[in-house]
Amino acid sequence: GLLLLCLAMLLVGCSRPQVFHRESYVFGTQVSVAVYGEDEAQADAAIGAVLREFDRLHRAYHAWEPSELTALNAAIARGETATVSDELAAMLKDAQRIAAAGDELFDPALGKLIELWGFHTDTFVPRLPDPAKVQALIAARPRMSDLVIDGNRVSSRNPAVQLDLGGYAKGYALDRAASILRAQGVANALINISGNLMALGTKGGQPWRIGIQDPRPGQPPIATLPLYDGEAIGTSGDYQRFFELDGRRYSHLLDPRTGKPAHGTHSLTVLVTPASITGAMAQESVGTLSDAASKPAFIAGDHWRAMTRRFNIDHALRVAEDGRVEVTQALRARLQFSGDVKPIVVD
Repeated sequence: GLLLLCLAMLLVGCSRPQVFHRESYVFGTQVSVAVYGEDEAQADAAIGAVLREFDRLHRAYHAWEPSELTALNAAIARGETATVSDELAAMLKDAQRIAAAGDELFDPALGKLIELWGFHTDTFVPRLPDPAKVQALIAARPRMSDLVIDGNRVSSRNPAVQLDLGGYAKGYALDRAASILRAQGVANALINISGNLMALGTKGGQPWRIGIQDPRPGQPPIATLPLYDGEAIGTSGDYQRFFELDGRRYSHLLDPRTGKPAHGTHSLTVLVTPASITGAMAQESVGTLSDAASKPAFIAGDHWRAMTRRFNIDHALRVAEDGRVEVTQALRARLQFSGDVKPIVVD
């Protein structure tokens, strides 16, 4: 018996930390959660809880399949006030604040415009919308500021408002995942929702290392980046949801000023650190801001750096339509670029 006890203790002592990893398909995209540790059962339980939360969020706030969000949109279209969950009311208030900070270039109220362009489906048909309908919607000027949120009761001053939280929900899901993992006793993990990533702790004492994707297929990553505890990275790109017609690409990143897909940028990446959450963004969460803040910066085109400053973000990288790679000084110091990439450093 003593021999068996000693052998059991030896086996326990020889167990080594490793990465436990699971993938799923949620939010219309690939998601994955990696946990670094020794206890496989704990990691599996924690990852399972995160994936179940992702599924709940997907079903609750889907933009076109029946959900709490589509029920609210139907009430707005009828000119009625709806009672929503505490969670959705808080999300809408948060999205209002982020939209205001970015001149409403990030505008979840433009669901009708997204639908007109054919992006309320998982398969995109290469077809341009009716220009008259697009212009009528732009003239109606639906904005997040049109929402009236009183506790759990939500209405809109503008019936043209139709909510689509696609530019917000992945970041919110990152924050929810981090909260669940910590509650489950997981200190070291990497959460990935289609290139929107958040790090907890380390991977064996070293930072999690990720790649920044080249916006065109078949190319190696532009650069690699160490991601430290509590940091999140978000990318908006014209390669994520798009269709092509007559040799031209039309992406889902729509400019509310023109009603058309934004142009001038292929991809825009922001890194949000805990230190970024100050000033006007003091009420934000790292994951949420990493998702939402990349949208107005992408749409801003050549004025992307001025837009990232509005969100207290010093770490950002842009790939312009002409292939230029522009990067802030703060992020340049953190990146290891591929051999052929010659970035332009900006203040």
